[in-house]
Amino acid sequence: MGTIIEADVVVCGGGPAGVNAAIAAGRSGARTVLIERYGFIGGMSTAALVYPWMTFHTTEGKQVIKGIAQEIIDRLKERGASPGHVRDTVGFVHTITPYHPEHYKVLALEMLREAGVKLLLHSFIDHVDTVEDQRIQSVRLTTKSGKIDVRGRVFIDATGDADIAYLAGAPCLQGRDGDRLTQPMTMKFRMRGVDLARVKQYMLENPDEFYKKTPFEELPNLPLSGVLGFYKHWKEANLPINRDQVLFFTGPEDDEVLVNTTRVQGLDGTDVEDLTEAEELGRKQVLLVAEFMRSRLPGFERASVSSVGAQIGIRETRRIDGVYALQVDDVVQGRRFADVIARSGYPIDIHDPSGKGVTAAWVQGDGAYDIPYRCLLPQRITNLLTAGRCISTTHEALATTRLTPSCMATGQAAGSAAGLAVKHGVAPADVDMAELQSVLEADGALLN
Repeated sequence: MGTIIEADVVVCGGGPAGVNAAIAAGRSGARTVLIERYGFIGGMSTAALVYPWMTFHTTEGKQVIKGIAQEIIDRLKERGASPGHVRDTVGFVHTITPYHPEHYKVLALEMLREAGVKLLLHSFIDHVDTVEDQRIQSVRLTTKSGKIDVRGRVFIDATGDADIAYLAGAPCLQGRDGDRLTQPMTMKFRMRGVDLARVKQYMLENPDEFYKKTPFEELPNLPLSGVLGFYKHWKEANLPINRDQVLFFTGPEDDEVLVNTTRVQGLDGTDVEDLTEAEELGRKQVLLVAEFMRSRLPGFERASVSSVGAQIGIRETRRIDGVYALQVDDVVQGRRFADVIARSGYPIDIHDPSGKGVTAAWVQGDGAYDIPYRCLLPQRITNLLTAGRCISTTHEALATTRLTPSCMATGQAAGSAAGLAVKHGVAPADVDMAELQSVLEADGALLN
């Protein structure tokens, strides 16, 4: 018999959604455990170098995500580890939020401790024990110190891949309709030694080589935060990577960029053999792209690779087939829902599962859409909530809800809902909506 840990709320996955869920649940007074497979917190933001966080605002610049997510930004700013929300010089969104991942790892741990959360790192969930096929009793961890059963009253799946829902038998979907293909994976990497003033000067002199939404009129007076383009250089290089431009973001240091240009398509992020192949392909592409940038791009003459993701970045895998699936029309029309628990202003942003391009669609209305509580609720399993990338959406709508600030917001909502479910002894589906919304707004979330 292995070790048994008892909790009220068990949060599975320590990425941005899981961190915010655990903080919210812990602050509610519920005994909360957060389980993470790596030896550090942050999920895709740290393990895969997903950077910067985008976006907390609409394309017009109205902030629509605050709460615990904004508290994290404010506390990072106090440490000099984030400039806060800055203008996106790519022009795809209004603001992006650079941050220092090492400071985020430490701050998240501090905030979890403050909230009374018990943290279990280096713990891989390999089994879910259900009762009568409708309620989770415990999750089993494989660890260096043997098997551990973590029992709880409410569970939150913040694994990104809907691992808990899937193992528990809740209906799940994957990829786009028909072929189940998902958005490509990307191995992200950082380069130091970049002359960003030289890059900016080249952009101002050659605007046709960059994304049409780049804010060139403002650019002379803006700090360079991101670059999309170098179309001519990329085309001439003819690298074996199925995309049509270079994308990188600046920081955290003055001579540093985060490169989001590799692309691994056609592989399944829930299949261990596909993941193994993806890691190999991604790392080979990193070296190809880095050499191309160093040898061909103005400002990169003295640049070199300074870090590569601990794992490949994954945009899309499984998601729950929940009580309600957010639709593409809900996003594009800026639809409002009575059971809103979070909002987002990020556009539809589909990196093509098989082609070169990116499909974008902007949010109409006031520039933001609601995420309803029903999207966090799976079918069949009564004491499970989801948060982050694996909530219930269509393939197209996932292309906006998967972004980090949205994941942080749905994480806070799931943690707050779990706290109320424990407090009142009810299933998550039976939490009083007005009370949940009141709790979220009291904790700084924006629902209007």
